[in-house]
Amino acid sequence: MIDSSAQLLRCVRVMAAAIRLLSPWSFYRFARASKAVCAQLHSSAAVMGASVEEFNAAKEKLGALKKDPGNEVKLKVYALFKQEEARQQYVDLISSLVGTEAPTVAAQPTGSTKGFQTLLVSTEDNITTIRLNRPEKKNAITVEMYNELIEALDLAGKDDSVITVITGSGDYYCSGNDLNNFAKIPEGGVEKLAKESGELLRRYVKVYIDFPKPLIGVINGPAVGVSVTLLGLFDVVYATEKATFHTPFSQLGQSPEGCSSYLFPKIMGAAKASEMLLFNKKLTATQACEVGLVTEVFPESSFQSEVWTRLKAYAKLPRNSLALSKQLIRVVEKEKLHAVNDAEVERLVERWLSDECMQAIMSFFQAKSKL
Repeated sequence: MIDSSAQLLRCVRVMAAAIRLLSPWSFYRFARASKAVCAQLHSSAAVMGASVEEFNAAKEKLGALKKDPGNEVKLKVYALFKQEEARQQYVDLISSLVGTEAPTVAAQPTGSTKGFQTLLVSTEDNITTIRLNRPEKKNAITVEMYNELIEALDLAGKDDSVITVITGSGDYYCSGNDLNNFAKIPEGGVEKLAKESGELLRRYVKVYIDFPKPLIGVINGPAVGVSVTLLGLFDVVYATEKATFHTPFSQLGQSPEGCSSYLFPKIMGAAKASEMLLFNKKLTATQACEVGLVTEVFPESSFQSEVWTRLKAYAKLPRNSLALSKQLIRVVEKEKLHAVNDAEVERLVERWLSDECMQAIMSFFQAKSKL
């Protein structure tokens, strides 16, 4: 009598655990099938194979699986769970699922899995954040930073995060190209420098065109040059009210890049785009939002808290749904954007080799040395 009571209690506990664990599946069918489970209480422990402790441990492992095992496996788990005599098979199945996953590694707080010299890269809450990290130089982009950004974006596009965010350290988002890039002349002379710089820029813009996930710019301060022209390739751009947007290309004898010669007129109209790209007009955050370059502007006092609250909510959305939806939006123009990138780079290489550009850059350095 005591033995029967203990077995009955055990059956009730197993049923309760099943209801909690498998509530998304068919509760009604489970309740009917549970009669068969209790009817087989006379089965011995030897017949059942797995102990109650092993069975409970398997249930915990099932709940800890990182990847969805798929509907076919779920149905098999459900079928085994319903049968008291199939405990050993249940335990074996869960053990095999756990065995296919990589060993659990303690999560790193907010650091990057790879060290960069000019960036801070972290993944947390399904968000990969790439932070330009030369605040003492207003996050001006060096050759090294270009290469690191290409690598960081390539890694972010392949990791398990849902969205990727680019922002800056300190008061600036980015002050554009570090013009010291032009001061380091290789053995092949200026021609070789121009060619190598053009190829680097082509690769850099290409990674934005091809980036597979939602890419969000969090513009924490002034943005200049290439950091502005690339914003047309972002999916969402949030800016603090103190941000400004400046593309002083003609002042330096250069020409637009980042597909801005094509995207800016589409975004803001030809006249507004020309003011920026031809005549160096600097936009406030509010003006940039009005012409469609920026999605939304936030007060400086609440910028970080408001934006990151929103980003964390975005990161809870289904990853594949977001990626595939972005693909539908962008794929129509991807070939065109690559062609624009090639044309812009070709024109820039010409400009870098021109006397006009060289003179403008020399004037910049001379004015800087007087400060």
